[in-house]
Amino acid sequence: MVNFKEDERLNTLNHSCAHVMAQAVKHLYPHAKFWVGPVVKEGFYYDIDLGDNVINDEAIEAIEKEMKKICKEGKKIYRREVSKQEALEMFKDDMYKLDLISGLEDGNITVYDQGDFTDLCRGPHVDNTKLCKNFKLVKYSGVYWKGDANNHVMQRIYGVCFPTAEELEEHLKLLEEAKERDHRKIGKEMELFMSDDLIGRGLPMFLPKGYTVWQELEN
Repeated sequence: MVNFKEDERLNTLNHSCAHVMAQAVKHLYPHAKFWVGPVVKEGFYYDIDLGDNVINDEAIEAIEKEMKKICKEGKKIYRREVSKQEALEMFKDDMYKLDLISGLEDGNITVYDQGDFTDLCRGPHVDNTKLCKNFKLVKYSGVYWKGDANNHVMQRIYGVCFPTAEELEEHLKLLEEAKERDHRKIGKEMELFMSDDLIGRGLPMFLPKGYTVWQELEN
């Protein structure tokens, strides 16, 4: 499986696609505020505060549709530097960006513009949104801001992006195959074991069929 973080070409492309996703979310949820959107080995993600809105499958479909529109428009992506004070003023209505900026050293800060969307980022990025058209949002979840259980929950959306449709299709096929091999899925479908939150998800409990398989393996 490809490592998006270590592959320089995919790293740049996925970083850019994270901004396309954030722009699409902002179009659909004007009140949305954003924390961080890094590239990780599995692709990219962005942590988003949507207020009372919760991401679901229907929301993902709407976001993907808006992303495709942004990519089709082919907006130029521009890099520029602003002072720390200018950045604080620019993002004065976003507590998450203010938190990030406040933690930076004094000096110039890099931002990227694409159409009606501007975001903090060190880059690099591709030079046009049309280059991000081969993408897929693969999953979503709730996460605590800064990973602290004492903080509120944000929405995290994961995605992947490739230079070609063929590469994307092949990657999605590998993801599906890996999912089919997942022991949790197999265990549930074959009624081999179950988990209980009261006991702990890392401690599976054998069901009758699972116990029989285990006994056979032991013998």
